[in-house]
Amino acid sequence: MKTENYTGVREFIFQGFTSFHEHKLTLFVVFLTLYLLTLSGNVIIVTIISIDRHLHTPMYFFLTALSTSETLYTLVIVPRMLSSLVGLSQPISLAGCATQMFFFITLAINNCFLLTAMGYDRYVAICNPLRYMIIMNKRVCAQLVWGACSIGLFVATIQISSVFRLPFCYRKVAHYFCDIRPVMKLSCANTTIHDIINFLISSLVIVVPMVLVFISYVLIISTILKIASAEGRKKAFATCASHLTVVIVHYGCASIVYLKPKSENMRDQDQLISVTYTVFTPLLNPVVYTLRNKEVKDALCRATGKKPLA
Repeated sequence: MKTENYTGVREFIFQGFTSFHEHKLTLFVVFLTLYLLTLSGNVIIVTIISIDRHLHTPMYFFLTALSTSETLYTLVIVPRMLSSLVGLSQPISLAGCATQMFFFITLAINNCFLLTAMGYDRYVAICNPLRYMIIMNKRVCAQLVWGACSIGLFVATIQISSVFRLPFCYRKVAHYFCDIRPVMKLSCANTTIHDIINFLISSLVIVVPMVLVFISYVLIISTILKIASAEGRKKAFATCASHLTVVIVHYGCASIVYLKPKSENMRDQDQLISVTYTVFTPLLNPVVYTLRNKEVKDALCRATGKKPLA
């Protein structure tokens, strides 16, 4: 590949949704609506959990952390994406791109491991209920959240150091934010080693928590099936349904994007999948945990002065 004066590349330009040029206004309205719903939903969840003492439990502590992380996650990506849809997109500097990528990676990995911690919480609650509050004490919960964040920070630092050590020849990022693969394609250098490192790291931070969640649910389901009463089994399944729904969508989208082989002809498909985990999945969290969770709905009723649901 010809190395054209790469020292002159000081900023990138997002190509965004060029294939959907005729529908940009429609996309803007849809994404803005979803973004506002996501922000308001997560703020409501965090506020309700904070003020309602009935929700001061390990499960809702993790949910607060996840909602906060999801809110920051969307703030890193969606505003710039929305501005590009209405023609207000500005070039992003190398430092700005590195910063966006750093927070994106940190928060994405943080979300993965928070979901794993929530899976462990459900495992303890169902498989070892008598010792639940002893095992899942405040210190353990704080350590799990801090551990999730630390892994995200550590991996992001490695990834950013690897990607932005490369020389860049081209400016146009074939995406709507600074993701690793689209940015590395702008390099003049051979990125084979970086691609391998990126794939290995992506595999670890997606597959490892996914396997841990899978093991948790194998143990959870085997325990639930041993419960004698149908009502008891139904109640136990209900406590896991919300988390399991979010897990399937989150890990499913991440696996499709980051664990599949590279393809030059799949940009539009990759963008649509990216929209799923940057716009739709953060909204899924507050929707699932409010519409499917009786405790949260009762807390909302108490906060608004209405009678809790029967």
